[in-house]
Amino acid sequence: MITFELGLDELATTSFACSALLEAGMSLRMWTHFGYYATQVPLFNRMRPAFERLDTELLTALVGSWRWIPDFLTPRPTTPWPDFHRELAVLRATPPERIWPELQRTFVEIDGAVPARLARARRDPGGLLTEIADELEAYWETCLAPEWWSRARSVLEADIVYRARTLVERGAAAVFTGLTDRLTWDGRRLTIAWGATVYAPAVPTYNVPAAGRGVVLAPTCFAHGAVSQIDPASEPWILYPARGLATLAERVVPPPPGPALERLLGAPRARLLLMLAEPVTTTELARQLQVTPGAVSQHLKVLLNAGLTSRARHGRSVLYARSPLGDSLAGMSQSGARRGHRGDDDAD
Repeated sequence: MITFELGLDELATTSFACSALLEAGMSLRMWTHFGYYATQVPLFNRMRPAFERLDTELLTALVGSWRWIPDFLTPRPTTPWPDFHRELAVLRATPPERIWPELQRTFVEIDGAVPARLARARRDPGGLLTEIADELEAYWETCLAPEWWSRARSVLEADIVYRARTLVERGAAAVFTGLTDRLTWDGRRLTIAWGATVYAPAVPTYNVPAAGRGVVLAPTCFAHGAVSQIDPASEPWILYPARGLATLAERVVPPPPGPALERLLGAPRARLLLMLAEPVTTTELARQLQVTPGAVSQHLKVLLNAGLTSRARHGRSVLYARSPLGDSLAGMSQSGARRGHRGDDDAD
């Protein structure tokens, strides 16, 4: 169990961020624990030929048998949306004296020893750090950046827009408790409770006084519950599972609109409205529908002008979601479709 002590000052400086480097490090879990992230398996299978041209022994050695990875691979983001290569520069600047102790904290308690491929850190931590950073950069450039990252970024951005809306409408307590069922908030303490299957003596149990630093909350594509740093002295951050991970599947079938909604809006706009239950970018909608972003933008403009959608900016991206009016219209359409199906059944 990890408890973060948050007074009013710390709560005021708690924020959300996304991290490309953090996702790159966490994504290494896909290659060692494939079955945990089923929706992304097809995409990662397509990356496998490129991945296998890298130093896979080094990259997979960074993940423990219980999917732990060293803290230095996941530095706390310093801006809401840091650039991967700037974050990589932060990683390269990690003090060498941190490397070996963090590897021991990651691996020794559960796995019994630091993996042989990483044992070089005991005598040459700076050399191993450079090797890891170089290989992570190659992994990013050849595997993640070409296709996977654009999809994942859309999911992460949509999650943060959703959390921001929750904060405005329902307050901080609703935000914290809505991140994952492993996270609890009592007004002063934010607590991560480990799952029942975790080997209790091996997991870290400590209190973290945020001391004016706040906590950075970051959505990730590679966690089923809340995750945080192993070392309690590190800058406090919490990873939590992002919403909408199913959209990372290779094929997402958009929901069919009901006939009444289709007659009202036209088939393309009716389908778009049903796809906007969660915030999403124009690019991601175009990918799912297999049309051009320009075509999607034209329909979104009409829906926006009609008050059926809203939009929010996160970084350089604009995300669209249904407005309350759009929710009502979509809900009535789906309810009517269900009633229509029941009527057909009764006629039989």
